[in-house]
Amino acid sequence: MSTTLIIILAPLVGTIIGAATVLFARRSVSSRAHNALLGFAAGVMVAASMWSLIMPSIELSADMGKLSWLPAAVGIMLGMLFLLALDSFVPHQHIGSDTPEGPRSALGRRQMLMLAVTLHNIPEGMAVGAVVAGAMSGDAGITMASAGALALGMAIQNMPEGAIISLPLRGDGMSRARSFGYGALSGIVEPIAAGVMILLYEHIAPSLPYLLAFSAGAMLYVVVEELIPETQQGKHSNIGTIAFAIGFIVMMILDVAMA
Repeated sequence: MSTTLIIILAPLVGTIIGAATVLFARRSVSSRAHNALLGFAAGVMVAASMWSLIMPSIELSADMGKLSWLPAAVGIMLGMLFLLALDSFVPHQHIGSDTPEGPRSALGRRQMLMLAVTLHNIPEGMAVGAVVAGAMSGDAGITMASAGALALGMAIQNMPEGAIISLPLRGDGMSRARSFGYGALSGIVEPIAAGVMILLYEHIAPSLPYLLAFSAGAMLYVVVEELIPETQQGKHSNIGTIAFAIGFIVMMILDVAMA
């Protein structure tokens, strides 16, 4: 198996490992654990956005002089608008919420939950794909080791996310096997999104600074719109904040140590 394929599949493997906890764990996640897991995921995503995506985008635009920030700024805004559009036009329902979002749909609650997770995972796959594309170009100052660090960080934060998906489904009465299947399949969109980003880069190579920042903007949208607000609901909000810091530090160390 090639290094590129391993990197692309790593986040999906993390999701599968996390979803597998439903095969032997209890039916629900405590509010304390829920806030901690989401906070950790948010910290990883913010650190990855900064070190793996935004900073390389600015460095790749150094020949623009004082305007080297422009591709990053444009990409971040486009990434956020892209996720805002998906959030507005795709019917979905977040775990822990009783209110569907987006347009009206005849889909059941479980299908709506899966769509919500899909929206969440798209930017993570895009980020990995964009960094892999930069490494494959050979002249972007991005190494395959950096892509591997990002993929590993995404895989680590996908482990608790997989559990957050499968355990509540089990709590709703779904069988362990089906809960695991739903949780595992929620990550399938990540390698698909990564592949799309790589294909896009092959056709529009000069756009790499924009693609990197676009991925960062999409991830930051998920963090600000969904993850952080959920960690602050109910009791133990401080646990989510501490877990955010831990996730941020873990991703920062991975990116610097493996670069």
